[in-house]
Amino acid sequence: MVRGLLLVAAVALAGCASTPNTFSHKDPGTDFSQYRTWGFMPELSTDNQQYESLVTNFLKVAVAQQMDRRGLEYSADKPDVRVNFYINTREKLRSRSVPTASAYYGYRDPFYDTWGGYGGYTTQVDQYTEGTLHIDLIDVERRQLVWEGGVTGRVTDEAIQNLEASIDRAVKVIFDAAFPLGR
Repeated sequence: MVRGLLLVAAVALAGCASTPNTFSHKDPGTDFSQYRTWGFMPELSTDNQQYESLVTNFLKVAVAQQMDRRGLEYSADKPDVRVNFYINTREKLRSRSVPTASAYYGYRDPFYDTWGGYGGYTTQVDQYTEGTLHIDLIDVERRQLVWEGGVTGRVTDEAIQNLEASIDRAVKVIFDAAFPLGR
């Protein structure tokens, strides 16, 4: 149950972050134009051993749309490449020093600070959840990872409440920014 909630939070985060960070890595020796068909790994890392999660279902639909847009054909039996997903979340803290001078009259904050001598600084600490969604592409014949793309961002309540749309956006961001097949 806890693992499922973390998965949901992570994917939602990645999809709705205001400025998500995308990344990708590819095997430089791979000719991506050779791939014509694709499928999913038999056991996806976002699933429980007993059933397919909603997160997995949403990811499958979103990835299928992106692969179709790139001219690759789905093949469950004999794909050239297989797709897998991985989701991770972690709690983070951000601290920053802010001037306490705005307490003097109150009208200055947030427009400008006072000169030295008024008040001091206080430390504000924000706690938030950061999530990462990885999408892997594995060459079936060589049994080797040939590409991974991902997005990392802050999990928001809005993203969690609109999970399917958040996943769609996250997958689109990953593929648009970094997918090596330009068919």
